[in-house]
Amino acid sequence: MTWRASVLTLYPEMFPGPLGQSLAGRALADATWSLDRVQIRDFATDKHRSVDDTPAGGGAGMVMRADVLARAVDHVLEQRPGVPMLAMTPRGQPLTQGLVRELADGPGVSILCGRFEGIDERLFEARPIVPVSVGDYILSGGETAAIVLLDACVRLLPGVMGAPTSGEEESFEAGLLEYPHYTRPYEWEGRRIPEVLRSGDHAKIAAWRHQRAVEDTRLRRPDLMERHGDAPGHPPSGARRENEGK
Repeated sequence: MTWRASVLTLYPEMFPGPLGQSLAGRALADATWSLDRVQIRDFATDKHRSVDDTPAGGGAGMVMRADVLARAVDHVLEQRPGVPMLAMTPRGQPLTQGLVRELADGPGVSILCGRFEGIDERLFEARPIVPVSVGDYILSGGETAAIVLLDACVRLLPGVMGAPTSGEEESFEAGLLEYPHYTRPYEWEGRRIPEVLRSGDHAKIAAWRHQRAVEDTRLRRPDLMERHGDAPGHPPSGARRENEGK
């Protein structure tokens, strides 16, 4: 069954964009996933196809109208009942690898892309929409954030990555940043690959990788350590596979 994404946007020409290249692009060409683009302006009712208006209470910029967006959202919800509807907005919950995996395991996702100063809050009160943010910064619109979310999901679909276990040891999968990587040449500008990685001892390599993952997470992302602890019982998946094979 094809994993299907629907994007509600004022700029459908932005899609697939980078999602048409590399792993995601090949998967799109192979129909591992599909992409529907919904032009929000098609649901406006005036001759100017207006989708926004001035903020209630005054202030700079414009706000996307709840009535126009609701018609677009209802159209997609009617076509795809049961598929989660997300809205990309800095006011949303943080995008996490857990949410990405949950979405990738389902039939797909519908994404509403915010623009201007934001979306009329009444839309979230009236429709089953989950606000999601890709980080504590401001983008020009939700389209770029939607591309981030879709890329994160598509790479987890069966067959998209070369090996089924390719994504297991990456950052955030076990609550830690990923361990550092090295490759040839052995020595470069006076810096050598750590000897343990050349030892051939898989248990020692797995232990070193887990230790570095913990140390780097504690140093660079103390918030993750606070959330997940030192994860002493969760070695990298390579260590788990090594132990399981014994």
